[in-house]
Amino acid sequence: MATTLLRKTVLTAAGIAATAGGIAGPAIAAQAAPAEKAASSVTTDRRHGGGERELNVRYEAQPNFYYCGPAATRNALSVLGKNIDVDAMAKEMGTTEAGTNSINDITPVLNKETGKHYRSVEIRDSKADDKQTETLRADIVRTVDDGRAVVANIAGTATDTDGVTHSFEGGHYISVVGYRDGGKTVTIADSANPDTAAYRISVDNLADWIATRGYTAS
Repeated sequence: MATTLLRKTVLTAAGIAATAGGIAGPAIAAQAAPAEKAASSVTTDRRHGGGERELNVRYEAQPNFYYCGPAATRNALSVLGKNIDVDAMAKEMGTTEAGTNSINDITPVLNKETGKHYRSVEIRDSKADDKQTETLRADIVRTVDDGRAVVANIAGTATDTDGVTHSFEGGHYISVVGYRDGGKTVTIADSANPDTAAYRISVDNLADWIATRGYTAS
């Protein structure tokens, strides 16, 4: 599905492990190999009665195991036609080899680059409840309808709509760049591995994936 959802313009690092580190704590992935380039098209921005929309993404994979925060933010900003240097963003976010500490380090960078009022939302429990899931769904729909992407800090394992599992036990950052079925299913741009650059996941699974962490939406 990745090639149909995000037909990517890729500046990627080959061999990034799927467990790329995204938060403070032990780094659990190997260093990436030197970058190589590949090019193709991007998604189509489309609406279907307000029930579905996907944004144009110029995808880049993260260049190392700990840049998932800057890379997810860079992919989110690409839907606005921006191409921000990930090293500059990493410096602003305080990203180290331990990762980017929290979603609260992502939000100020998005606001600086967009002039928009992104805000951090936490899901503090170990599992999202119905109200938190509905808030996430509404936040994604509103933000995407405004032509902007959501960035989420996730941890653990989740299964996408194709039955593929994605595991980031040490934490990770992803971009949410589309939705369908009124937001019941959402589209993810994942910087960890260009072979799984895009996939869809139910908003229920995404909310539980975010649980104990947070996301930023406008």
